[in-house]
Amino acid sequence: MGILSKLGFGLKKTKGGIFDSITKALTNSQIDDDMYEDLLDQLILADVGYETSQYLVDELERRVKKEKVKTGEEAVVLMKDIITELLTADRELDLSTTPAVILIIGVNGVGKTTSIGKLANLYKQQGKKVLLAAADTFRAAAASQLNEWAGRAGVDIVMHDEGADPASVVFDAVTKAKNGGYDIVICDTAGRLHNKKNLMAELAKIRRVVTKADENAAVETFLVLEAVTGQNAISQAKEFISAADATGIVLTKLDGTAKGGSVISIKRNLGVPVRFVGVGEGMDDLMVFDPKEFAETLVSLTESEEE
Repeated sequence: MGILSKLGFGLKKTKGGIFDSITKALTNSQIDDDMYEDLLDQLILADVGYETSQYLVDELERRVKKEKVKTGEEAVVLMKDIITELLTADRELDLSTTPAVILIIGVNGVGKTTSIGKLANLYKQQGKKVLLAAADTFRAAAASQLNEWAGRAGVDIVMHDEGADPASVVFDAVTKAKNGGYDIVICDTAGRLHNKKNLMAELAKIRRVVTKADENAAVETFLVLEAVTGQNAISQAKEFISAADATGIVLTKLDGTAKGGSVISIKRNLGVPVRFVGVGEGMDDLMVFDPKEFAETLVSLTESEEE
């Protein structure tokens, strides 16, 4: 299954649930105040969130007037452009160093360990030499679960005993990667928010030891969220992002929800772009997030509308 086919399958519940109604609201109505009101209602129902929904409608109305758009089909094209721009990251990921370090954060139960395994597999398929660091030493069996995923992905792992200092695991992993020619180190971290102060202190310590092990290493921090929690994921994420300085979102279980509209509001509300999406349970079902492909897949005309 190709990337677009996978994304289409992953968004099936979201698109079939409400976003087809959004497309129809644009194409089956005259462009007037009633259409914009209907569009706002449909976007809110799609779990886009009120503020972001209002922004999309206002921006669409502005562009319709500016470009003198007359038809619903043209309005659909404008909506795709607006969503694409809204979701586009302000910068590319920086994985330019050897090794580069990725810290993975997120509460337990959102698919953090699974996402790490799939991310390792994705980079290995790109020809990268990947090393995992089992730095969630507080949760029982976390390291053994990550070790299982390392085996499935065919990558190496650094583990210490349960209860060990997480920063020491990361230090040893980055040192091994630097000396062993690894391209990427992916570090699991504690999966519960003890409190903001403790989380900040722990992650700050981990960042310091990364620099101590390799002062030139590029560091990205990815927060794992569940798409099925919709707008609730955003409120959950705000605490983590303010505490952990996240640079990207890994959104899991997109295929299991009709609340995929929440993707649109994540970057605007959190200031952090979605970097990867999970669209299935298979090893290859974690995809690099492409805003344009997402918008094209989500806001597309049905066959009858295209004819």
